[in-house]
Amino acid sequence: MILGNLCTRGCTFCSVPKFNPRKQESPLDPEEPDNVARMAAGMGLKYVVITSVNRDDLPDGGSGHFARTVRAVRAALPEAKIEVLTPDFCGDLDAVRAVLDADPSVFNHNMETVPRLYRSVRPQADYRQSLRVLEFAKRSRPEILTKSGLMAGLGEKPAEVEQLLRDLRDAGTDVATIGQYLQPTRRNRPVREYVPPAQFDAYRDYGLSIGFKAVFSGPFVRSSYMAEHVEAQAGLC
Repeated sequence: MILGNLCTRGCTFCSVPKFNPRKQESPLDPEEPDNVARMAAGMGLKYVVITSVNRDDLPDGGSGHFARTVRAVRAALPEAKIEVLTPDFCGDLDAVRAVLDADPSVFNHNMETVPRLYRSVRPQADYRQSLRVLEFAKRSRPEILTKSGLMAGLGEKPAEVEQLLRDLRDAGTDVATIGQYLQPTRRNRPVREYVPPAQFDAYRDYGLSIGFKAVFSGPFVRSSYMAEHVEAQAGLC
C-alpha cells in the first residue's frame, strides 16, 4: 500500500487511520516507489499488487506516485505482472490516464457496494463516478484487464448485486470479485448478513452468464486474494 498510511476518506467499512488535511500533513515519501520495487525484487515476486489510501488532498490524487511505483517495479521485475488497485481520483480521468500510461497489467478499482448503500458505506464516493473510471480505463487501454470488487453482507439485496454486475459489464469490466464483509473494529459498520455459500455461487454464475471473463465469489474472496490465479483464469497469464 502506497501514498502513506493515512486516508482522507471516512468509509465506514475500513479501519485505515483517517486524517484531515486541513489540520494535519501527510507528506509523500519520494523514495517509496524505489523502495517498493526493491522489496518486490528481493522477494522475487511474479505478481505485484499496488494499492493505496485515498489522497484527495493531493492535486493529482497520488496518480503520479502510482505511475512512478509501477515503472520502478517494472524496471526491477520486467517479467512480473503488475496490478494496480486505485482510488477514484475524484473522477479525474487525467489522473486515471497517468496510471494507465505506466502500463500496468491489470487496472482494478473497487465498487465496494450497491448504489443504495453508498451514502452510508462510501459517503465521499460516487457510484457512477467509479463506473466512469472503470469505463475510461477499458476504453483507453482495451488490452489492459479491468477488474472490480464488492463486499456482500452490508445490507444489499441479490437483485441489487446483479444490477451492479450488469453495470460493471456495461462499463467493460473483465473480472469481478465478491467476498463477505467482515467488521474490522467495533467502530466500523456492523455485518448485516453472513451470506450463504449458495448465494455466492449464484452471483458467480450470474456474472459469468452476462459475459465476465472471470468471477470469483465466495466468503473468503478478497479483491487481491490469489490475484495471480485470478488473472490466469481470466486469460492474462
